[in-house]
Amino acid sequence: MSLRVAIQMDPPARLNPAGDSTIILAQEAAARGHTLYYYEPHWLTCTAGNITTIAYPLSCTGDPVDWFHLGDAETLNLADMHVVLMRQDPPYDMRYLSATYLLEQVSDHVLVVNNPTVVRNLPEKIFPLHFAEYMPETLIASSKEPVYAFLKEHGDIVIKPLYGFGGHDVFRLREGADNIDAILETLFTANHEPFMAQRFLPEVDSGDRRIILIDGKVEGVSGRIPAAGEIRANFRVGGSAAKAELTPRQQEICDKVGAYCREHGLLFVGLDVIGDYLTEINITSPTGLRAVKDLYGVTPEKRFWDAVEARVA
Repeated sequence: MSLRVAIQMDPPARLNPAGDSTIILAQEAAARGHTLYYYEPHWLTCTAGNITTIAYPLSCTGDPVDWFHLGDAETLNLADMHVVLMRQDPPYDMRYLSATYLLEQVSDHVLVVNNPTVVRNLPEKIFPLHFAEYMPETLIASSKEPVYAFLKEHGDIVIKPLYGFGGHDVFRLREGADNIDAILETLFTANHEPFMAQRFLPEVDSGDRRIILIDGKVEGVSGRIPAAGEIRANFRVGGSAAKAELTPRQQEICDKVGAYCREHGLLFVGLDVIGDYLTEINITSPTGLRAVKDLYGVTPEKRFWDAVEARVA
């Protein structure tokens, strides 16, 4: 089965060949004979009911660094595609939201991965609220006063922008520290969006996990080890990967979240778990395939395209 696949993504030259999941997915699709196109979300146009974009044919070279080649630009009607992959990085802003609205217009006859309606309705830090019994104590607020009360209650918390990504602007606050006022003043002045605060989980040193779900089933798990002196274990900010096994509680979380994902068209999902607590569910542009491949010698990208092809068929 040869598919026409449009990948909504950041410029290919900006991707990191050593770790980017989009590259692995594109290479596997090319190996299967699928026809690939690259476009960026702000190139989308809606006119006369058609969702079109300027797009470039994308071929994979096999070179580990210079991994792609682009053909000449052409106008693409997304209704003519079999599959659209949403793979651009956040920020989760109005441009991101607008792209989901437009992709929703073709999703009744084109497979959009992940489901744009769910991507729009359930950002990574909001999604876990559907599984609140597995979350640590959590606060979402748009002003400093509730954060002070939350800090007083728990003594040691982590605060981060509700729509942030990649470990950016994540701070640990401990009651009695000298710099709390300055940190909160800076955060709430520089950002015009809510923040999430959670009780600090000391298990972050050894119990941080990125779990890959493909079509609702666990495809791989990697431990994320923070760099020295860091509380953030995200790969984007220097966290390193290690082999890891799931605890019974973590497997229970995967089963519950996986069933929801399978039902709602979320084929590629990254769960963030610290100890036995669910902290984020990444569905916008999950990463982690390269870590799983390197750690275990498995091929999650093959499982992904098997799932995609089954849905299209």
